[in-house]
Formats: sequence, C-alpha cells, structure tokens
Amino acid sequence: MDTAGNFYFFHLSNPDTGNWIDRIICQKTSDHGNTWNDGSFTGLNDEKAQDKQWCAIDPVTNTIYLTWTQFDVYGSSNPNDSSTILFSKSIDEGETWTTPIRLNQIAGDCVDSDNTTEGAVPAVGPEGEVYVSWAGPKGLVFNRSFDGGKTWLPHESQIDPIPFGWDHNVSGIFRANGLPITLCDQSNGPNRGTIYICWADQRNGENDTDIWFAKSTDKGDHWSAPQKINDDTGTGQQFFPWMTIDQTNGNLYCIFYDRRNRKGDSTDVFLAFSIDGGQNFTNKKISDSPFVPSPNVFFGDYTNITAHAGIVRPIWTRLHKGQLSIWTDLLTHDKLLSSQTNDDLSVTKIDFENYPNPGSEYTLVSYKLRKSSKVSIILKDLGGNTIYKFLDQEPKEYGKYVERLDTGKLQLTSATYVLQIYLGNRLYESRKIIIHSDK
Repeated sequence: MDTAGNFYFFHLSNPDTGNWIDRIICQKTSDHGNTWNDGSFTGLNDEKAQDKQWCAIDPVTNTIYLTWTQFDVYGSSNPNDSSTILFSKSIDEGETWTTPIRLNQIAGDCVDSDNTTEGAVPAVGPEGEVYVSWAGPKGLVFNRSFDGGKTWLPHESQIDPIPFGWDHNVSGIFRANGLPITLCDQSNGPNRGTIYICWADQRNGENDTDIWFAKSTDKGDHWSAPQKINDDTGTGQQFFPWMTIDQTNGNLYCIFYDRRNRKGDSTDVFLAFSIDGGQNFTNKKISDSPFVPSPNVFFGDYTNITAHAGIVRPIWTRLHKGQLSIWTDLLTHDKLLSSQTNDDLSVTKIDFENYPNPGSEYTLVSYKLRKSSKVSIILKDLGGNTIYKFLDQEPKEYGKYVERLDTGKLQLTSATYVLQIYLGNRLYESRKIIIHSDK
C-alpha cells in the first residue's frame, strides 16, 4: 500500500499463449479492493521464467521497487542455464516500469534449490536507500542502491554462508525454504536506519531448523553475527519465517511454524517480537491448536506478518482433514506483553468486534472464545461507571458468538460509551461505542 491509499497486487502469469510465468504482473486498486485495474507488467524476456517477486514502496515518493528471480529455464540442471536477481521500479503508481536490471554478479543454477538465486525482498531506508538480500551459491548476500536503483554495488557482499543451504528437508512439508526477508527501520525510534535480515537454516542439524537474523547499523557495510530468534533449548523444527517492523516505533515481529512442544510432524505457530532492535526476542505461541501437514499436499512457500501502531496481523496456512485454510490472529502489542506464557494467547484470548458503531437502537457484539469461559459484557460511561450488564458471568463454551445488545431500551443520551468484555473477573477488551438517541 502506498501513502495515496492505493493497494498493489503482484502475481505470476499464466497466459493462454506464450510461456508459463513469463512476466511479473502488477494490479492496483484505489477503492480498497472493490475494483482492480487490468494491470501492468515487467520482466517479459522471451521464454525465460519470472518468479518469486516482492516489492517495497518508498513512503516519501511512492516509488515502487520490485525484485524477483529470472530463470533461463525453470528446473533445468543444464549448467548453461542460470538464475539471476532482477530489479525494476515504477514512479507512476504501477502504470509503467523501468527496464529490469541485474543485481547479482554471481549467477545461480536453475534447479530451484540451494544454488539457485532466490528470495530477493527489497526494503527502503529512511533516506530513500534501497536494500536487497537473497540466497544462492554464496549463501546470504546483499546489495544496495543510494540513488533510487540507478546504480548498485559492483559485487554483492556476503552476510552469511548459510550452512547446508536454503532448501530444507522438513518432515511433512512438500518443500521448505529458508529464504531471507530484508527490512529497514524507517521509524523515529532509536534503531532508525537499521537493516534487518531474517532467514531459516539447518546449521544445527536437519532435525533442528532454526530462525536467524542479522542486522547492520551502517547501511550494509558491516553485519552482526547471526542471532537465533526462536528461544527453545532443545532440538525442534522452526521454519517458514517472516518478519516485519512496526514503522511507528521500530518494534520487530517474526512469525514461524514451530514443533518445540510436539512430537512427530504436529506443528504450532509462534510469534517472536523484539522492542530493542533485536537484542532480545520474546516467543509466544499464537495458534489455537497444532496441525499435522502432509508431504502430499503442497503447503505453499510463505507465512507473512504486518504491524502498525501496535496492531499486529500474522497470517499462516493450516492443514486439517486434508483441507488447507488460511488463518490470522487479531493481536496487539499490549496483548503480547501482557500474556505471561506461550499458552496465554491461544487459550484465553478472545476476538471481539462490535457493530454498527455509531448505533442507535442496538449494537451487535461478535466474539470468539478459545476455551469455555464465564462471560460478562458491561456498558460503562467514560467515567468508568457501570450503566448496564448485558451478560453477567454467563457460562459459554468454546466457539463464536454474536450478541444483540438492545441499547435503545436503556433510554441513553447521545454520547460515547465504553463496552467491556470480561472472561471471569479479568478484563480482556474495551471498545468505545457511540450511541445516537432521540432522548
């Protein structure tokens, strides 16, 4: 999303004629997804395959920076075929694109494995710098531009050799990668300008995949030693990470699959966060229950996560009875801080929404319980005085509920009120609601 409110959707192509994944396509919506344009494209290059596209947008200029992998022949083991990292940008909201340029001097193969150059995710610095890292035959490498992508370092620099490569064998997963994510802190916090790179690798063994990150405080000239994000002490699989920065404060959030508490292929979802520039990470389990993936069902290649002003939205895939589904969680930074154990988020957390807001005769409250609880829903004024208890310690089982609260019968004056929901005696959520009344 850019600062003008446009959303951009980048995807691969599958044309009726020509070659499969022969270009990268960009589509835009300016009305929050109600309508989308037909799109533009970049990267069309005869029969070569274009894949693994990611973008970053400069919040000052709204320039869109796009990086991806080009395969001479996807899946080829011919040593004459190679993979390269390409870059293109748009300065007109995705209408047109610059001619792609190559960022890597060391080409990869086309096998789609450890020696293939993949995982190029761009990031924008606070002064308009463009940073990119990717993985390939030299491990984790990095390039940068200080002039909007016109010129780059003549040779990519190595950050880490990534022992045993980025293509992992994880039981139950059709294919698993540890490709990097590049980020840069644009906030006005103490870590402004710091570049972060997150990835997964198996340096501690094939049965002990871990999540790592490195950072640079001097625009990529030097890098810290890799630091492990997952805080388990034994062997266990952590895989498919994604990281984001809350650009209002510089906090880091990382989502990944985790088997530290399970046997076999049973899998949880964890979120790790740092408020001190990655010096320390706190790990929390956010999934309700474990799931068991199947190597016979393609699980996708990614998780993802975004955060803004303390609101955190992770996204992940789950397999249940042979069916894939996509999940998220309605997290806030305060909830992450207040939960004391890994199970707090998945066992006692609720999802809570109210609508319409403003309302007059009634408001609907939708909530989802993660375990059996006694529920109270209380309306208060802004001074904290209780006006009415719609529910008072009412037993509810696991599940989703919608309650109709008939506020019109209370003969309230038009004002802003506070709606609170309790589980037992513990307050879990407060929402301001506006009530319009004829009184």
